[in-house]
Amino acid sequence: MTATLAPTAVRAPAAAQPPRTLLPLVRQRFRRDRVQLLAWIAGFALLASVGNTAVESTYGTEAQRVEVLQLIQQTPAVLMLRGTPQGPAADAFQYFLLFAFLGVLIGLMSTFLAVRHSRAEEESGRAELIGATPAGRSTPLVATVIEGTVLCVVIGVVSALGYLLGGADREGSWLAGAALAVTGVAFLGVGLFSAQLMRTSRGANGLAAAVVTLSYVLRGLGDATGTVHADGVSMTAAWPSWLSPIGWGQAVAPFSPQTGQLLWPLAPGLALGAVLVVASLWMQAHRDVDSSVIPERAGRLNAPRSLSGPLGLSWRMQRNAVIGWMVAGAIFGLLIGALGETMLKLVQAGDTGAADVTQTLGNTLSTLAGPGAEGSFIDLFTAAMFSLVGIIAAVGTVQAMVRARQDEAAGTAEIVLAAPVTRLHWFGGYLAVGVFTAVLVLGSAVLGAVIGLTRSAGLGDRAASVALAGLAQLPAVLLLLAIVALVFAVLPRTTIWLAWVVLLLAIGIGQFGGLLGLPDAVRDASPFSHTPIVTAATAATVDWSATWVMLGLAVVVSALAAVLVRRRDLALGG
Repeated sequence: MTATLAPTAVRAPAAAQPPRTLLPLVRQRFRRDRVQLLAWIAGFALLASVGNTAVESTYGTEAQRVEVLQLIQQTPAVLMLRGTPQGPAADAFQYFLLFAFLGVLIGLMSTFLAVRHSRAEEESGRAELIGATPAGRSTPLVATVIEGTVLCVVIGVVSALGYLLGGADREGSWLAGAALAVTGVAFLGVGLFSAQLMRTSRGANGLAAAVVTLSYVLRGLGDATGTVHADGVSMTAAWPSWLSPIGWGQAVAPFSPQTGQLLWPLAPGLALGAVLVVASLWMQAHRDVDSSVIPERAGRLNAPRSLSGPLGLSWRMQRNAVIGWMVAGAIFGLLIGALGETMLKLVQAGDTGAADVTQTLGNTLSTLAGPGAEGSFIDLFTAAMFSLVGIIAAVGTVQAMVRARQDEAAGTAEIVLAAPVTRLHWFGGYLAVGVFTAVLVLGSAVLGAVIGLTRSAGLGDRAASVALAGLAQLPAVLLLLAIVALVFAVLPRTTIWLAWVVLLLAIGIGQFGGLLGLPDAVRDASPFSHTPIVTAATAATVDWSATWVMLGLAVVVSALAAVLVRRRDLALGG
């Protein structure tokens, strides 16, 4: 007699588990990113809260802002950089000055977050480990969407509160915060979709950053070719701006009584984010782990001689990013050259209130150029704009040292050091690429500015002035590189986020401390506050004393970092 067992129904635990794994994954993401998230939120809150006060203290009364806006609307280059004016009120003026810049910031923040928790996780093998658990492959992506969306909403809320604290219109403040949050959600979808398309996190970050840049450029083209309203102080952007998530946020016009506040431009941003998230989830569920829509290009069978040393390898890994920063520097330099003469002619040609406008713009340029900056309008303009070029060079330079940490964490540095390569030689390769990046970006900006000045009178003196202005930015950038190198040597596991915090603090305190009304004692903490102010075409008239001090510090700190890197163990993993 045999006994048979009736088959028992087996529960499908996998179907019930994902909801249970979603919450721990969301908590894990917030815990892992807590320092970066707090830094981003604090930065957006600070910009929103001090912006209104800074506008009133820098651009004077509403009547003076009317004159500034009438002047700006005749200058397409300024409109391309800033946006469309929406009236002379302080809150509207603040939105005009800052929203495009904030749109780029929240776009980069959202895309980098999306790629870090998707494609980068696949590269490190963590995604495969999590995929082997009941969480499956889609739950981590959903957790990333939740984290990114919550972060964008929080930034929108703190921005709105910042506007309110500054005395802005209540309804407009909340609408401005919503526009910023929706812009971030749209770019969060862009980042997730880029991670599905590209095989590496570097490629995905590059593609997403290119989309953010393209969005800024399209918005700028639409703003520069927009229609001026009858009041002369507000505009409607042309159609290219409607191809950009930043342009959609700008079209909300939260503080514009002329066009009225618009809610419906938020819909395209939400729709774009939702469509790209759904497409990313579908692609994530239907492709193999570590595959992509755009495959990685096959490499050569044999490496060229240029890859025989750490310096060549470091350059090969970073050359595309360096070229991108060079192009950005050249374009910005071209705008400086072309815009400077245009601004000068417009100010000189003005009749009513021209002196007040010149004084207002001159004060703004002086605060951007540096503490105690004095000189002619065009010299202050050149010094102020090249301080922004210094930011571009600093970001590219810091990225070179961040790359060293990424290679160390991923284990590729260990493979290189297993060959007959000294630790000092390996570290020096990244340091050298950082120095090359600073020189190349500043040189490209100077070349672009000289090209933009080709139709100017006194080309020789103007070219000498921009060359000195570019050279003056180099010591501060190199000192920042050395500080980040020291962080990498002492606290390697914190290098990536701490490097960006150091950079943002240096930029915020040094470059915008004057506009924010920070005391000189605080501004002195940033290397950018000690950059020589070039307001003449001859080097003999410039005080270069701080330059030599910063260069000396950069050499000493870099040497100390090299010694410490040589003595410590490799810190694998992030």
